[in-house]
Amino acid sequence: MTNILVVKANNRPDGVSTEMYETFIAAATEIEALNVTTYDLYNEDLPYLGQDLFSAFGKLQKGEELTEGEQRILAAKQKAMDAFEAADVLVFAFPLWNLTIPAVLQTFIDYVYAAGFTFKYNADGSMDQLMKDKKVVLLNARGGVYSIPQTEGMEMSVNYMRNVFGMVFGMEIIEEVIIEGHNAMPDKAQEIIQEGLRKVTEVASKLVY
Repeated sequence: MTNILVVKANNRPDGVSTEMYETFIAAATEIEALNVTTYDLYNEDLPYLGQDLFSAFGKLQKGEELTEGEQRILAAKQKAMDAFEAADVLVFAFPLWNLTIPAVLQTFIDYVYAAGFTFKYNADGSMDQLMKDKKVVLLNARGGVYSIPQTEGMEMSVNYMRNVFGMVFGMEIIEEVIIEGHNAMPDKAQEIIQEGLRKVTEVASKLVY
């Protein structure tokens, strides 16, 4: 059984990356060898990374009592880490918004981007990646076209995810499906979207290990 964690980072019912999520779930849940769990970021309590977390770490070391806010962010972080650790394959369905990822997805990544969890520092300052056995799938939608030389440097969603999961965490990004240009080319929008969704369906069948 392959454990799949699908991280959903769009709460727009008509969002294209929402369609990608729904298409993937429909295909993956039909495969008996896949155990599929969804982490819907807009339905989770995700306090931003900040002083509450750092204060909580300090108090835990000293055995001091935590505030309600400190307890809240520790619980949210632990929940994300537990779900992340239990997965064999991590599937992210997310849009490009304002050239980057949604804030909820950034917060989820902040929770798992942790020394001693996804990586560790050695005595000589070098870094070891602790979860290299995990696989990653990126399902991204962007209304403009960012796969051409004139605009590719502006795209900070898929590039960011590649850098975090592929470079820092050392995980293998096994599939990427990017639907782009449907807003820039409205006359071709349905064709672009349907072709992308077809590819999403195909991805699910490749995740049995």
